[in-house]
Amino acid sequence: MADTVRLDVEDDVATITIDRPDQLNALNVPTLESLGDALEEAEAADARALVLTGAGEKAFVAGADISHMAEMDPEEANEYAQLGHDVANAIEEFPAPAIAGINGYAFGGGMELALACDLRVASERAVLGQTEIDLGIVPGWGGTQRLPRLVGDETARRLIYFGERVDATDALEEGLVGEVVAHDELREHVSELADDLAAQPATALRAAKETINQSHETSLEAGLEFERRTWAGLFGSDDQREGMTAFLEDREPEFE
Repeated sequence: MADTVRLDVEDDVATITIDRPDQLNALNVPTLESLGDALEEAEAADARALVLTGAGEKAFVAGADISHMAEMDPEEANEYAQLGHDVANAIEEFPAPAIAGINGYAFGGGMELALACDLRVASERAVLGQTEIDLGIVPGWGGTQRLPRLVGDETARRLIYFGERVDATDALEEGLVGEVVAHDELREHVSELADDLAAQPATALRAAKETINQSHETSLEAGLEFERRTWAGLFGSDDQREGMTAFLEDREPEFE
């Protein structure tokens, strides 16, 4: 990995930090590629929860590197978009819940990476926006697809059409994030949240993520069928046996 991405794995929690604070953690090609490598390493380490955040006090990820994009032709832009999609998809498909610890600006591609996470926790200083329209383009790393699924069609259109920047309080009201915490408490709070997730039964949690993600890809009927098969397939697993036995014995479960 390039030195612009840091991966730390501790107690089954993988934390990936975009480390370009002087550039507000903007994403150029080497950083995106390193982010993809870090996700692969975190999965290989069997992480049971993933945290994605930015270095410094100002930005989560302020977007893609505009100096890199400015002179692209359509073919180069398509390749860059594919790389962004690959990374966002890897976050969405990571076999454990992913938490975005949004410690500051999350614009453009930065917001799109946050949208690919399962949960989003924002510092009170955070500002979010799909700001691509101001550059004469549209979101290209999944924003036009994931944002409406999260906040609804009307809100997504307003955010994308006007390039609106919303503060943490408004982001919470609009459903962009699930929590807002004091800036100096963000890292500790996200760490505790990740630890709680890592303590959950891993097999069941992975199945829950896959099943919820499926609801975005298919009809209700097909989604219900996928849920039923997934639910039934968990019976006989160590998690299921331990969870139900502990319930019947009136004790806390001890998941592997």
